[in-house]
Amino acid sequence: MKNKQPRRPIAVARVAQNDPLLRIRVIFFILACLLLLVLSLGSTSKLFAAEDNEFAGERIVHLLQEPRHRTVHNEGDLYLLDVQVNPGDTSLPHVHDQAIMLTYISMADGPRDGQIGNNTDYASEAITHKVSNAGPGLFRIIALVNGSAGNIDLQSDRPSGLSGEPELENAWFRSYRVELAPGEETKVQHHQLPSVVVQVVDGLLQVTRDDQVIDELDHPGNWSWRKAGQSYSVKNVGGIATAVVINEGRF
Repeated sequence: MKNKQPRRPIAVARVAQNDPLLRIRVIFFILACLLLLVLSLGSTSKLFAAEDNEFAGERIVHLLQEPRHRTVHNEGDLYLLDVQVNPGDTSLPHVHDQAIMLTYISMADGPRDGQIGNNTDYASEAITHKVSNAGPGLFRIIALVNGSAGNIDLQSDRPSGLSGEPELENAWFRSYRVELAPGEETKVQHHQLPSVVVQVVDGLLQVTRDDQVIDELDHPGNWSWRKAGQSYSVKNVGGIATAVVINEGRF
């Protein structure tokens, strides 16, 4: 007696050749898979097309190359920008891909006196947008851009000589607001990180380093940069109360 071996499965393609109905089913299955692939790719392409079409025909630049976002100081991964958009003007479309802290000097409807804002999501998800100003006032921000990875240890590098808690503190930035009566001066403060003193209301101020080098500030939006490790004080030398914000870039 011959041993009966189990028969091997017949290839689908071979069966399909001999069975017209099965061949039609295989063709429909392949077409359905292709249709699903096209639909999935189409929805993805629409997402990209939507952003492309929003600025179609316009020149898109990086934030640091946008002319209304003027870089006024740079130290390592930190960039200080003086952002000014005149009434009726609109910026170029520009890409944000770094964390940014915003010190608002004025907006279209008037002064903002150093209101602080920030966006750290840009560091992980870039966006492209434009900034417009309908007026009647000047839109102005002193922005601190941080291209580093930041530092999640919030206690490791806090400055000394400043009373009170920061108004804003995260892995990329730290900000203090200091208000001074006429003739009042802060204690000598020591910063482990680069910092910038920004005048946010009217008044007359002096920022004095420990080597007695003095910067004078006399208008909202004026600023004084200090390198990491420097000590300094801020004094109101005018006849009215005034205020500054002291911002640090963390890394």
